[in-house]
Amino acid sequence: MTTEMMSLRALLEKSSEVDLLREMIGFAAQRLMALEVEGLTGAGHGERSAERINHRNGYRDRDWETRAGTVELRIPKLRKGSYFPAFLEPRRMAEKALAAVIQEAYVQGVSTRSVDELVKAMGMTGISQSQVSRLCSEIDGKIATFLDRPLEGDWPYIWLDATYVKARRDGRIVSVAVIVAVGVNSDGRREVLGLAIGTSEAEVFWTDFLRKLARRGLRGVKLVVSDAHEGLKAAVAKVLNASWQRGRVHFMRNVLAHAGKQGRRVVAAFIGTAFAQDDAEAARTQWRQVADQLRPRVKKLAEFMDDAECDVLAYMAFPAAHRPKLHSTNPIERLNGEIKRRTDVVGIFPNDEAITRLVGAILLEQNDEWAVQRARYMTLETIAPLSEDPIVRLPAVAA
Repeated sequence: MTTEMMSLRALLEKSSEVDLLREMIGFAAQRLMALEVEGLTGAGHGERSAERINHRNGYRDRDWETRAGTVELRIPKLRKGSYFPAFLEPRRMAEKALAAVIQEAYVQGVSTRSVDELVKAMGMTGISQSQVSRLCSEIDGKIATFLDRPLEGDWPYIWLDATYVKARRDGRIVSVAVIVAVGVNSDGRREVLGLAIGTSEAEVFWTDFLRKLARRGLRGVKLVVSDAHEGLKAAVAKVLNASWQRGRVHFMRNVLAHAGKQGRRVVAAFIGTAFAQDDAEAARTQWRQVADQLRPRVKKLAEFMDDAECDVLAYMAFPAAHRPKLHSTNPIERLNGEIKRRTDVVGIFPNDEAITRLVGAILLEQNDEWAVQRARYMTLETIAPLSEDPIVRLPAVAA
């Protein structure tokens, strides 16, 4: 404690009046993080203790925007698990957007008793139209900048998935699709690429969405992963000229519906042998053998496999290290789950702008979290050969 008091006294003596508050905030934040990490590890920094359950593993830098200015923080990392300081409120932007959506619904007269109760629970009473507009415009500007930003470099892989929310349109309550695009660039890092809202997932909708991504700079796409949408498949071929991977999980659900209740386990095991092959050619050969074995007894199932072969096994043509992340839309399922959790709170959105506001804020937060992760989603060595940039494709030179 004496050392800490001396550090604080020295800080007060050397800091100018302008920087004093910011320096004090930084000092307090670092001390708070140290105490939190001490509780998670079971021991102080450098302390030997039989009660220790984890170890520190360096730091990562992060700028913290406060009313006193930008505070540079060094956030401790743990050897097992992760740590993020509670006072930074990683969900602050999305919760603010959620508040704005609820407020807007309240002001526009489309609220229900549940929304009223939620507004009161969040302490938001006496909301005026000007306050709502001011809050919404602040959020909308940041989200628009994020969603319209240029896409630089190559993006070998992109995932597309949709979730549905309810919104008011022309006096009616309708279900609208919220499409999210996530990609991996030639550095092996994930980013949220875009967002679209539509009443249907027809080819025209998908084509327009992909063309907007292309105008922002999307290029070098080798594989698009999504669930089965014929309109999307046609749009991918037209706009991106890339391969399309049908989500394996959803395919298995569809194919097992043809197998009958008693035979599902056996059929799943048979088809799984194709996925276990080492290369694309072996996988296709095994796939056809399984289909031929099933054909005499379950003809429709075999025909279903014949039609789906190219789409379900497309991922096998890519590096083996990438395949566990390419065969389905699982890499963005967690993101969609978070979107669904937040949108369910609202229930019925007053308009499309409110949907963009809330979902866009969630995507912005997720993108920021991916950006600060130290490990790449795919290693640079395995993804570099897929780039169309000859400089990126150059092999590493040994020192």
